[in-house]
Amino acid sequence: SCDTYSWNGTPYTTSGAYTWVGTNSVGCDSTATLNLTINPSTTSTSSATACDSYTWNGTAYTSSGTYTYVTTNTVGCDSTATLNLTINPSTTSSSTVTACDSYSWNGTTYSASGTYTYSTLNSNGCDSTATLNLTINPSTTSSSTVTACDSYLWNGTTYSASGSYTYSTLNANGCDSTATLNLTINPST
Repeated sequence: SCDTYSWNGTPYTTSGAYTWVGTNSVGCDSTATLNLTINPSTTSTSSATACDSYTWNGTAYTSSGTYTYVTTNTVGCDSTATLNLTINPSTTSSSTVTACDSYSWNGTTYSASGTYTYSTLNSNGCDSTATLNLTINPSTTSSSTVTACDSYLWNGTTYSASGSYTYSTLNANGCDSTATLNLTINPST
């Protein structure tokens, strides 16, 4: 029997040989002997930590909690297993960035617009996936060559000597715009 056995009104919880003396149907002594084997039920407890889900005895669990599984042990008695489960979530994040020319993100420099992902582990040791939606706007440059007499007015400044001059501002995308003027000044005579 498993755990306990009741015989002639008496419960037994240990293996052994037991006798019972009574009177039979004709009034004589009757002795019965019970050779009893008590097999124990078993219990076990385990703890587990997993990311997102955990499969235990054929069942997938996605939330933390205490779970039990009942089956039969090798001697045919109940076997109850308890699982103390902690489920840690994976994490995701997304950001949108607009930059000029290039953008450094998680140790990598990007110079083209696109969607980029970065995978690492979060503080619980589970997957952490970050997504970057990146727009790269280019800086612009232009160059012009001008020959003028005596002086030349360019972007609000009057130049009276030959030379190479630059003017910096922002383009329509908010990025650097650099214009170069290659100027030759010829004096009037």
